[in-house]
Amino acid sequence: MSEIVVSHGYGASDDSVWFPYLTEQLAAAGHRVTVPRLPESATPRLEPWRKTYGAAVSTAGPADSTVLVGHSIGAVNVLRFLEQHDPAAQGQFAGVLLVAASAHEVGYDELAEFFEGGFDWERIRRSARRFRVLQAMDDPVNQPDPTEHVRLFVEGLGATAVVTPTGGHFGATPDDHVEVPEVVRLVAELLTP
Repeated sequence: MSEIVVSHGYGASDDSVWFPYLTEQLAAAGHRVTVPRLPESATPRLEPWRKTYGAAVSTAGPADSTVLVGHSIGAVNVLRFLEQHDPAAQGQFAGVLLVAASAHEVGYDELAEFFEGGFDWERIRRSARRFRVLQAMDDPVNQPDPTEHVRLFVEGLGATAVVTPTGGHFGATPDDHVEVPEVVRLVAELLTP
């Protein structure tokens, strides 16, 4: 059994967007999905989010059979968690999937601290075997050019990107339950040795 630990986004929770669908699909394949409810979702703070997510990851199981997934600012939370991860002592994760992720500030003042100082791409890259990015061209958050964010992830992490013409932000509100088969496919790909 493999573990998948998801970091939800701004204003979301453990049962938002495509998380129930992902859980159902991967549980049917014998995997366990954990989506910790991050504190103060409507007013996220980096340190409590990183700490809560880290606690969930630490109880998930061995890093080499664990995939980390982040949606929106939750993807940035995963990156910040990985900056503090020590793969030599704690193992390298099987993979990381960043969905509708921003590689830099996109105009939300309340989320600015998540982007301060840029990212330590080298350190993050060492923390996982493989990285995948899922981005839609019509994502309203990562405008004017969603491919700029994709390019930064590909260059910084050696990520493989899937860019779709549509999909928006792949769900954006707590009651926006959507099915995103591409997320399931990408996680399954990351779980394959």
